[in-house]
Amino acid sequence: MITDELQDRTPGLSYLLPSQCMDPSDRERYSRQILFPGIGERGQEALLHAHAVVAGCGALGSFHAAALARAGVGRLTLIDRDYVEPSNLHRQWLFEEADAAEALPKAAAAERRIARINSSIRARGVIADLTSANVAELLGDADIILDGTDNFETRYLINDFAVSRGIPWVYGAAVASYGIAMPVIPGRTACLRCVYPDPPTGAQPTCETAGVLNVIVSAVASIQVADALRILTGADLRARITTLDLWKGGIRQIDAPARDPECPACARGEFPYLEDVRRPPESLCGRNAVQISGGTRPIDLAALKVRLEPLGVVRANEYALRFLAAPYELTVFPDGRAIVKGTSDTGIARSLYARYVG
Repeated sequence: MITDELQDRTPGLSYLLPSQCMDPSDRERYSRQILFPGIGERGQEALLHAHAVVAGCGALGSFHAAALARAGVGRLTLIDRDYVEPSNLHRQWLFEEADAAEALPKAAAAERRIARINSSIRARGVIADLTSANVAELLGDADIILDGTDNFETRYLINDFAVSRGIPWVYGAAVASYGIAMPVIPGRTACLRCVYPDPPTGAQPTCETAGVLNVIVSAVASIQVADALRILTGADLRARITTLDLWKGGIRQIDAPARDPECPACARGEFPYLEDVRRPPESLCGRNAVQISGGTRPIDLAALKVRLEPLGVVRANEYALRFLAAPYELTVFPDGRAIVKGTSDTGIARSLYARYVG
């Protein structure tokens, strides 16, 4: 069973307390879920009072958000740094062609769609790169964190923060036809650094280099959401690592390893990914694109649009500005961050940012 420490931390375990009076409309809406013995009425009440954070609203995260909203998790925070593109649509379940045509930030498009799926819950899209500077603000009051990210640096940041605060989270990844998922319950199970002490070295396959089967995404995300629902409702959870390949065949589950007594995070309490350092320019997941951090300097997008219009094609909305300077494309966000498409060279990206944004 879950430790006393986690019971104190997780509002989902309110199912152990005397039942509150559920609104009749909620009882009707979630009636088929309430009938499931694993959740029941008290488990549903716990979900309605829970706060889940989805870190990354791409292939995995867009499914997380939709499934959690439909399950009645009362508060969702949806974090993503990127915008919707046509190549996302085959596997990113919340988005439509109109979102790609408008180049909407994924977090904004997700918030908009969730409001149409379930207007009785609170969903907030946050257009940001999850960093050590904002992790406490964005994840600090979460009851569960779901990993929908595409890089190990951010996963280690989530792991460091979650372990340091005692917040459960669920790791997941998918590429080609292969996927993996694992819950992390601080104080009870192995954390990410117990299993992966160091990030992988060398070129790794990505959706852009190896492709991805859309059903592997939904399968992995479903496993992650199932673990999240178990944690939020206080159900018994046997921590397992699930791996699956939906093309070659085979689903495998093994018990997660015991906590590493030498783990720098959950054993020694060392959290280097929480150090507040400015993130350098980084290539994005094999996309021939580079993200530039703008620091804390906000950008006036309207003024930038006026300045750039004589130099090339500019499209802007309230969330971002896109500027085409062939063969490159810059998408600039109000916080000063930019994604430079058309190069994986951070030096070129930095130069373009300096030339056009300043």
